[in-house]
Amino acid sequence: MASKFDPEGTRLPIKIDSTSNGEFEPVPLDKRSRFANRLARERAGDNAKRLGLDRRSFLVSATGAASTLLAFNEANALAGKRGGHYAIASEASVDADAAGAALEGREFIFDVQGHYVNPAGDWIKKMPETARPLAGIASMNPCAGGLGTETRDYLGCIDADSFIKDVFLDSDTDMMVLSFVPSRRDAEPLTIEEAAATQAIVEELEGNHRLMLHGRVNPNQDGDLEGMDELAERWGVAAWKTYTQWGPDGKGFFLSDEDVGIPFIEKARSLGVKVIAIHKGLPFGRRSYEHSRSDDIGVVAKMYPDVDFIVYHSSLDTAVEERAFAPGAGRDGIDSLVQSVIDNGIAPGGNVYAELGSTWRFLMRDPDQAAHGLGKLLKYVGEDNVLWGTDSIWYGSPQDQIQAFRSFQISAEFQEKHGYPEITPEIRAKVFGLNATKPYKIDLKEVKKRASHDGLSRKRANYAEKADPHFRTFGPKTRREFVNLLKLNGGSRL
Repeated sequence: MASKFDPEGTRLPIKIDSTSNGEFEPVPLDKRSRFANRLARERAGDNAKRLGLDRRSFLVSATGAASTLLAFNEANALAGKRGGHYAIASEASVDADAAGAALEGREFIFDVQGHYVNPAGDWIKKMPETARPLAGIASMNPCAGGLGTETRDYLGCIDADSFIKDVFLDSDTDMMVLSFVPSRRDAEPLTIEEAAATQAIVEELEGNHRLMLHGRVNPNQDGDLEGMDELAERWGVAAWKTYTQWGPDGKGFFLSDEDVGIPFIEKARSLGVKVIAIHKGLPFGRRSYEHSRSDDIGVVAKMYPDVDFIVYHSSLDTAVEERAFAPGAGRDGIDSLVQSVIDNGIAPGGNVYAELGSTWRFLMRDPDQAAHGLGKLLKYVGEDNVLWGTDSIWYGSPQDQIQAFRSFQISAEFQEKHGYPEITPEIRAKVFGLNATKPYKIDLKEVKKRASHDGLSRKRANYAEKADPHFRTFGPKTRREFVNLLKLNGGSRL
């Protein structure tokens, strides 16, 4: 079948690029990563010829993904990176069975951080008619009828149907939590009503157990605490999402602040929704940088042992190189979270969870940082408390993140030197979904039973016979795109 999206096979199935989720400035690829992409394209052409396939047919297969990851291994090894690698047999680049053994799986995959941006929402109606937000995706014009940026029709690339295709058809994702972004109450790119409408689309496929909702609360914004009642009672949100480094006046807050954070936690407890997801790391700028750190996480986790605190992005800061944890060093990034749980006696397996949205996607490009980042989280937060998240749809379909995590392994050298665990199939299964069933109170047996026979599973099976993934990302890729998006959205982060 001819590809609608990339008939020439120019796009790699594992997407290593500078795309941001709209919450942080894109980080350009270094020379090593650019070489890795170039090498992967060369290997794809060579291996496709060996198998007698055209490039596109090869790249959409498991061997195409394996060939790409093996090329990344080769490029990283040449650069002296030895902290981790994608554990894939060399023959997997041309052997479908070997590729499938490394990259295919039957884990329960529960993505606790997904995003949908309504292309027809009020946020875009308030922009000037000439504004073209997310114009970078116009090159995906097959999904927009071949139109460019003269109109906003290209935003059809991120409509609800495209969301379902990217997340549930082009990836192995079983469930997702639809999350929110920091914004003023009158400028949300996705309101709770629109999120519920998206959920209803999945329900039409008999898959109402497939999508859960967050309720966005910024307690330093008038009306948000009062709005929690409706979010809990009318919309049945599964957790609260907050951004401690965001505020309508540019100033953030700490969860431990007695006049802001504590009333929020108390309100969550009184409503019986005792799961709080907190954006940490990925700082918006220097003004509230302190509030992007996780110093307050251990404090409130100790104060409220009956509340689960999910640290979104695991406190990653893309400007901080992830290295082995040094107690008392006061470093930012993931170390900020590690130091906070240690200081407050929150042991691995406690009520603090580390989430991987954008974190794993960023670490994928550097096996040393990936080994340190994952190793520290598994060691100090606990193998039962690391949760899978992808921040898609900003990064397109999350399948490449899934395949990369299925095969990544921390080196024996780093395991021995730093006390990091080997990433076993059991640990992968926990991270992919089993761990999240606890805070989100999911009956896994019931979910699997319903999912095995619902309309979405049937649609997925039919689609697999003619799958046509686009291998594109949607978020801003340059500083200019990032700044323009902020300006068009009134300065609010997406």
